[in-house]
Amino acid sequence: MNRTIGIVILVCVLIPFLTGCQKTEKEKPAESGKETASEQSGADHAHAEAPLGTVTIDGMKIELAQGHGKVKAGKEGHLVVKLPYNDNGQSIVRAWIGIEDRLKSVVSKGQYAPSHDDYDIHATAPVPLPANVMWWIEIEKPDGTKMVGSAKPLLE
Repeated sequence: MNRTIGIVILVCVLIPFLTGCQKTEKEKPAESGKETASEQSGADHAHAEAPLGTVTIDGMKIELAQGHGKVKAGKEGHLVVKLPYNDNGQSIVRAWIGIEDRLKSVVSKGQYAPSHDDYDIHATAPVPLPANVMWWIEIEKPDGTKMVGSAKPLLE
């Protein structure tokens, strides 16, 4: 009985070393004291984002960035939406790739990221891409007010 308990304790102590839980040099933060991209975003994975600039929707200046590379037919695109106000995620932000009437588009709801006060939206582009494809953004404020605008995506 004591031998079994000893073996169990030994295995529990050795498991972290055997499973490779130690960080590799690549995973360690730089010695400059700066956080890695995934630590900054609070996400499970980092996104390389390209700024799309600012779009004005009903008088509000909305900052946009695109991740996952360029938009391609049938592939997932990533849009980051930064509202000009902070309501701690109480707004509902939706986006789609395509045309305003949403024909052949999948509308996706944004996830609020409190660590940088923006919304991450993953949407799949339609096949084929329409001639005048845009990112369409719908913002629903906590009071129920809805507004829609668009921005030119980065295309392949």
